[in-house]
Amino acid sequence: MILGHEATAAESAGPRATLDDIFRQAAVRHPRAIALADPPDRARVTDGTPRRLSYAEADRLVSAIETKLRGLGLQTDAVVAIQLPNTIESVITFLGILRAGMIAAPLPLLWRKTDIVAALRRVNAKAFVTATRIGAAEHGALAMQVAADLFSIRHICVFGNDVPDGTVAFDALFAAGNDETPPPVTRAGNPAAHVAVITFDIAGSGIIPIARNHVQLIAGGLGPLLEGRIAADATILSAMPIGSFAGTVLTVMPWLLSGGTLALHHPFDLESFTAQRRALHCDAMLLPGPLVAPFAEGGYLAGDNLKTILAFWRAPERLDLAAPWKNATSLVDVTAFGETGLIAARRDAHGAPVPLCAGEISAPRGWPGAMPVIEAARSEAGTLTLRGPMVPLHAFPPGAERSADPHLKVNADGFVDTGYGCKFDADGRSLAITRLPAGLICVGGYRFVARRVDALMRDCAPGATVFALPDALTGQRFAGTASDSAAIAAELARRGENPLITSAFRTAKAAVAA
Repeated sequence: MILGHEATAAESAGPRATLDDIFRQAAVRHPRAIALADPPDRARVTDGTPRRLSYAEADRLVSAIETKLRGLGLQTDAVVAIQLPNTIESVITFLGILRAGMIAAPLPLLWRKTDIVAALRRVNAKAFVTATRIGAAEHGALAMQVAADLFSIRHICVFGNDVPDGTVAFDALFAAGNDETPPPVTRAGNPAAHVAVITFDIAGSGIIPIARNHVQLIAGGLGPLLEGRIAADATILSAMPIGSFAGTVLTVMPWLLSGGTLALHHPFDLESFTAQRRALHCDAMLLPGPLVAPFAEGGYLAGDNLKTILAFWRAPERLDLAAPWKNATSLVDVTAFGETGLIAARRDAHGAPVPLCAGEISAPRGWPGAMPVIEAARSEAGTLTLRGPMVPLHAFPPGAERSADPHLKVNADGFVDTGYGCKFDADGRSLAITRLPAGLICVGGYRFVARRVDALMRDCAPGATVFALPDALTGQRFAGTASDSAAIAAELARRGENPLITSAFRTAKAAVAA
C-alpha cells in the first residue's frame, strides 16, 4: 500500500531497499555472527529461557513467521498488531510481518483493552501477536478479550507456555526444521514506498494512526546512527521496547544499518542490566534520558568498550533541565515529539544539550556532506512543526482525512504540527519548548486525553478524583483520591484501563496504610 497519489512518482524514483532487504544483506554477509540477544533475566519478564540468535537463525525464524502468517490466510497489507516484551520475539515478529508484505502495528506495553480496541478498530487490524504474559499481566488472555470486541481480528498468535485455547502457538517456530518458503511478495511500484508500520499518536482529539513506509523509517534511524557515530558491526544494547515510532526506530534501525548485534533489555533491573552490558562489551546503548545521569553517577555505565549512549527523551521540555555530561563516553540526546518525528543531537563541547534550532537539521551535524533528516519551524499559532524524510505525509487509513475521525494533518508546505508550544530564544533561531500539547497528560511517555480521564472518573468512580503531579523521572504522574481506592483500582482494571491510571489509586491506598 502506497499512500497518496501525488507522492507515488517521487517515491518510485527514491531508495528501493526495504528493512527486510537490509536485514537479508547482513545475514548473507555474516550468517554465524550473533544478531539478537535476550535479556539475561528474561524469565522475570516472560516465558522461556534467554536466547541468542545468529543472523542465519534469525533469518530462518523471520521466514517461519512469514510462512505462518501467510498460511493463516492473511493478505498483503493486512495490519498485524504486536504487543511483546523487549525480547528477541519482538524483533523477529516485526521483521516477519514486513517480509510477509503486511503492516506491523506495534502497541505500547501498558495499553490494555480500552486503548487497544480503540486503536486497532481504526486500522482494521486482522491479527494480533503477543506473549502469554509480560511481567504479571496475562497478555494472551488480554488479546482474546480484544478479539472478542473486534470482529476484524481473526487470529491471535501467542509466544510462551500454556497459550489460551483458540490461539496460534508461536513457540513451535523455534524448533529447527525445513520450513517451507513461500513465494516472494510482489508489489506494484517501489517496495520501499509501501506502508511498513503504523504507530498511534494521542492528541486532544483522540487516537491518531500514523503510517510510515520503509524510507521514512530508515530516515528516522539515520539521525541517531550518524550523530552517535555507531560503527559497522557494533553491539548495541537497547532498553526501549518496540511500541512507538521512536521505540521501533531507535531499537531496530541502528542495529539494521550497522549490521551488528542487538541486545535487548526489558526495563529495568540494575543488576541484570550491568551484567548484560559487561558480558556483551557493548559499543552503544539506548537508555531513557532521565536515567542516564543517575546511572553514570552510580557507576552502571562504566566500561572500556562503551563509546556512545543514546539518551531518549519522551518529554522534550525536560531536556533543557538535564545536567551537563562529564563522562568520556559520547552522549547523544534523542528527543521525540509524539509520533511525528525525533531529533538527535550530540552534546556540545561543554556537555550541555544542543538547542533545538529552526530550519533544516542534518546528521552528523557540522560534517561535510551531512544528510538532511528533519526540518523544524514555528507555526503562526506558536507551536512546533516538523517536516522532512522521516515525517509522514498522509493520513491513515486512506480517506481518513475526509472523515470526522482524528487523523494526521499535513499543511500545504508538508509540515505537521506537533502541538508543542515553542518560542524563539534571544538568538532568534533556537526554539525553546514552552508547553505540552493542549488537552493531554503525559506520564512516562504515555499520553492521556485529559477530558477522557475526567469522564472516566465521573463514570466509574463518582466522588473520586485523579490528577497529574510533576515527577522527576516521568515528567508527570497520576495521583488519586477516593473513599475506597482499592475498589476503584479494581474497577479500572476490570474495564481495561492503563495501569498508570489504576496505580494512582493503589498508591493512594498504600500511602494511607503507611
